[in-house]
Amino acid sequence: MLWRALVSLLLVAVLATAVAALLAWRWLDSPLPLATPSVELSIEPGSTPRAVAAAWVAAGVQARPRALYEWFRFSGQAQRIRAGSYEVHAGVTPRSLLDKMVRGDEVLETVLIIEGWTLRQMRAALAAAPSLKPLTRDMSDAELMAAIGAPGVPAEGRFFPDTYAYSRGVSDLTVLRRAHRALQDRLAQAWAERAPDTPLKSADEALILASIVEKETGLEADRALVAGVFVNRLRIGMLLQTDPTVIYGLGEAFDGNLRRRDLLADTPYNTYTRGGLPPTPIALPGAASLRAAVRPQATDALYFVARGDGSSVFSRHLADHNRAVNQYQRGIAASR
Repeated sequence: MLWRALVSLLLVAVLATAVAALLAWRWLDSPLPLATPSVELSIEPGSTPRAVAAAWVAAGVQARPRALYEWFRFSGQAQRIRAGSYEVHAGVTPRSLLDKMVRGDEVLETVLIIEGWTLRQMRAALAAAPSLKPLTRDMSDAELMAAIGAPGVPAEGRFFPDTYAYSRGVSDLTVLRRAHRALQDRLAQAWAERAPDTPLKSADEALILASIVEKETGLEADRALVAGVFVNRLRIGMLLQTDPTVIYGLGEAFDGNLRRRDLLADTPYNTYTRGGLPPTPIALPGAASLRAAVRPQATDALYFVARGDGSSVFSRHLADHNRAVNQYQRGIAASR
């Protein structure tokens, strides 16, 4: 009879649904295969549940992204997933993975990356940071950049100075990826807001100039003026003649005392012997230096010299500059 066939089909459908539900329920409490013994993921603020699911799979959780996402959504807790750095190990289940992210179950440490540091200083700070796995300790700078997904990019200056929180046991690559992404975002934003008449040809040149400004002054009020001096020099083809680039080029040979012979020793970073910008940044620039590099203060000054209190004296003419050097650097009273 037709009704018997319909009842049979209905029973089969109900049974299939029940089996599927049972399998799905069991999956929620079954360990997820991992590509490596542990899988790390940094969830940035504003990440969607779908993006989080896909990111876990890309990081090494071997599951279908759609299945994870549907579980997040079905649970009713998808919007409660917290940003942060997480690490999971063998035995993690879909249910415990979601619980971990909803609770924000991470023990946080922090590491401070300071404006004006060189890459070597930053790497030393990461190596000394508490409970941070030093996976990059034995990597060259080039290998480090390849490991964070930026192969072939010079490493110096490519990380944004800030305080970074991380959960205990994650690797230094987690922090490095975040710092590199932050620098890229800040640089792109600054370059988009550049002055229309800038002589800088690319965002990379802006980054290089920002690193010089960062090393030349720590005084907020002087940054845009310092950048203005260097931009003026670039426009007229004048040597930048900035000591921090020379010191950077000397590397570990620099003993804290910059001598005349150092200013004459030609290296790719000696802006007393070579025109234009050096080939790479010389330090980690902060947000203020990035802004100053792309939107310098209008000035007719071509020279500046430090007063010794953190501020600088700016001059249009060489004679005025020499008087300022005598007064503030050589201790010779200015003539009246």
